[in-house]
Amino acid sequence: MDRCVVLVDAGYLLGAAASLLAGEPARSRITVDHAALIQGLRERAEADTQQPLLRIYWFDGAPDRVPQPEHRRLRVMPRVTVRLGALTRSDGRWAQKGVDAAMHAELTELARNRACSDVVLVTGDGDLLPGLMSAKEHGVAVHLWAVQAADGDYNQSEDLVAEADERRVLDRAWITQAVRARDLTGICAPAPAPRPEIAAILSAPLPESALAASAERAAEAQAAAARNGTAAAPEAPGENGASVPAPGGAKGVPTPKDLASLRGPGSTPAAASVPASATLRWSSDKGWVERPGSALGESPETASLPTLAQLTSAEQRWADREEDITTVGGDPYEVGQVFARRWMERLPEPSHVQKLSTMYPRIPHRIDGELLRYAARFGLLAHKDDQIDEHDRYAIRAGFWREIDVRAAAERQPAGE
Repeated sequence: MDRCVVLVDAGYLLGAAASLLAGEPARSRITVDHAALIQGLRERAEADTQQPLLRIYWFDGAPDRVPQPEHRRLRVMPRVTVRLGALTRSDGRWAQKGVDAAMHAELTELARNRACSDVVLVTGDGDLLPGLMSAKEHGVAVHLWAVQAADGDYNQSEDLVAEADERRVLDRAWITQAVRARDLTGICAPAPAPRPEIAAILSAPLPESALAASAERAAEAQAAAARNGTAAAPEAPGENGASVPAPGGAKGVPTPKDLASLRGPGSTPAAASVPASATLRWSSDKGWVERPGSALGESPETASLPTLAQLTSAEQRWADREEDITTVGGDPYEVGQVFARRWMERLPEPSHVQKLSTMYPRIPHRIDGELLRYAARFGLLAHKDDQIDEHDRYAIRAGFWREIDVRAAAERQPAGE
């Protein structure tokens, strides 16, 4: 059958491209336009073999063989079939299992059934040598493609190079049509500016009810320590002779339970005298700040901001999934931008954008949690022990704020300017 087939070892192709463009083989160091990459492979294969393309097989590893977002995008493309091996961790390193065996089986099966006249192999692993030799014995021409090596030398098995009928090198100019090094220097959000109001609150005397609650906890801790024969934590004298725990000699900070007791049932007269404007709330700044509003719920500013899920209809949810699979690349910065764009486009009141802008750099907890859950769809949890890397978190939120800033600035721009 006069057709060509392309077998791609994604680990080799993208790892070698990362080494060439970013200086190390980590695929997290590059961003890939998969549509452009597949189109480039097809055009190059048809030009080199002078045969029409039958299919591109994309072999890659995935944790538990669960397709990642890039695999879901690839497998809906025309003439592309995705085959997944396992991705396992050993001695702190990730390794593919079963990918070479799957490529070997596909190569020999295609040759045995005479499904094609030419096979293009994009790989460097010498384990495919038996399959390559078997394909040649069945009359299939084998074209071996290499990615230009960063050090100018071969990054393929010499035995593969010797046995291949044809060999081509995908150079830097070809690679950069679809792959680019990720800029890791400018995507992180700047560190939040110092917040003197927080420092002032933390240095102020604690409310009497909070001191009493802290003293009660300290007494309970001492009693428990006495029963267990251990020493209690050191304490620091508070106002009115009360004692509060002071780890490391620092002034104690009230817990949410202490703060809830300020105006909750059974609160002390001193707590009842605290004005509503002095309600203390925990924030994402890892401290406690003074915010107006109810002590039992969110501040009015935060509570009035709807989440993306509340703004999204069933039809829009389906369209969002389609866009995520086919066009969103999964770069953390881009993910934050896409989320913010959808959220702003569906807001019933433009004033919400301006209200959110005043909260920078803090994203309200409900929206931030939804943003990180959305980012998890794109494989940002993979290879990181089910945790989104701190750098990726900064990038996700930086993309979110960048889109907010652009939209907010556009809304402030007078018409006609």
